[in-house]
Amino acid sequence: MLCEAVLGYICNMEIYSVEGKKLEDTVLSLLGRNLDLNHHIYQDNYYNSMRLAQTLLDRNMRDFGTITANRGIPHDLEVEGNRLKKGHSAFRRKGDIMVQVWKDKRLVQMISTIHEATVVNTGWKDGKTNREIKKPYAIVQYNKFMKVIDRADQYLSCYSVLRKTVKWSKKVVLYVLNSALFNAFFVYRTLNANKKVKYKNFLHEV
Repeated sequence: MLCEAVLGYICNMEIYSVEGKKLEDTVLSLLGRNLDLNHHIYQDNYYNSMRLAQTLLDRNMRDFGTITANRGIPHDLEVEGNRLKKGHSAFRRKGDIMVQVWKDKRLVQMISTIHEATVVNTGWKDGKTNREIKKPYAIVQYNKFMKVIDRADQYLSCYSVLRKTVKWSKKVVLYVLNSALFNAFFVYRTLNANKKVKYKNFLHEV
């Protein structure tokens, strides 16, 4: 699912149908008309790889996200990451592609063609030590934009129009309808900023 990063408006989606498509092809087909427009995209580790990052750069799109070790993390960086103390980070760069590791409760691995490897104060303090909590700027931005996707999922699941059925095609149609209602709600709320309308009431009115 491709969502706009402020409201969560669903721009495009693709239903997984066991066609055997490569992940890179799926991402590119989903982005479609958004390619070559200098957009930034944030995605999770299911999709990210060194190869995809370079492909998107070639199409004037920059991306960031978490990445698994077997998708292009340099071996020496992986070894260095395993030795890091909590709160510390390390990175490697190849042209515009940066791979960074950061030790939190666990090791976080990320790839970016957007950010530098800077670490910033989050404005929060550790409850036990009272020290400022610092994170890589890339992680702060990732959390900011990815939570919008979580919002879309939350809305779609809380007031779902799906009904039990043995036919998968009915579920697909109802899910697309559910997504259209979600989009319509945020368009309506944006155009009528003076009205305080709840999603549940909007669905009832529709």
